[in-house]
Amino acid sequence: MMISVPNLLDAEGVASVRAIIDAADWIDGNATSGPQSALAKKNEQLAEGSHAAREAAAIILKALSNSPLFFAAALPLKVYPPLFNRYGAGQAFGTHVDNAIRIQRGSDFRLRSDLSVTVFLEDPNAYDGGVLTVEDVFGTQQVKLPAGHAIVYPSSSLHHVTPVTRGTRVASFFWLQSMIRDAGARRMLWDLDQSVQRLTGQLGGADRSVIELTGLYHNLLRHWADS
Repeated sequence: MMISVPNLLDAEGVASVRAIIDAADWIDGNATSGPQSALAKKNEQLAEGSHAAREAAAIILKALSNSPLFFAAALPLKVYPPLFNRYGAGQAFGTHVDNAIRIQRGSDFRLRSDLSVTVFLEDPNAYDGGVLTVEDVFGTQQVKLPAGHAIVYPSSSLHHVTPVTRGTRVASFFWLQSMIRDAGARRMLWDLDQSVQRLTGQLGGADRSVIELTGLYHNLLRHWADS
């Protein structure tokens, strides 16, 4: 399941994040790579745990907490603190799969990476290339979204970022562990949630069918969720 979250950050939020990270020091992107990714990855990123990374991550985490669409899509249990990368001309990230377990350096925080998230932080017209390409059971999808938009996709998928040929691609990226480990169950809950939202808009929240379907959603969530 691959879901776009439009306007996770508004223009002010994007500007605030960019003001922080653009003034910071950047390092080789392989600082957080596993052995496989290090062979394919050519980019830069903010040092994990740096003051700028923490400050910018706090803005994104607040936006996540205020997004009902993100919650419905991901049903997050744990969210890895957002990281930040950029790709200049000639830089790319070859085909790889994300590590199953992500461990935050210098802490005991760890999570199972069920879903990966990219938050785009640059106008797509400002750079060429830099397309996130995801291969999974839903086929091959190419993603290049407006600044402030996010994409949520399976961490188990093969994916890559095509070479940038002009400008600079800037984004935040991170992983999360969902309350619903099974991807099929998570998809059914998403479909049911979206149906409930549509019916609520048509019939109102007090309609008996809407109430019953809402109850079904929460009972399935209660049955499947880890906490």
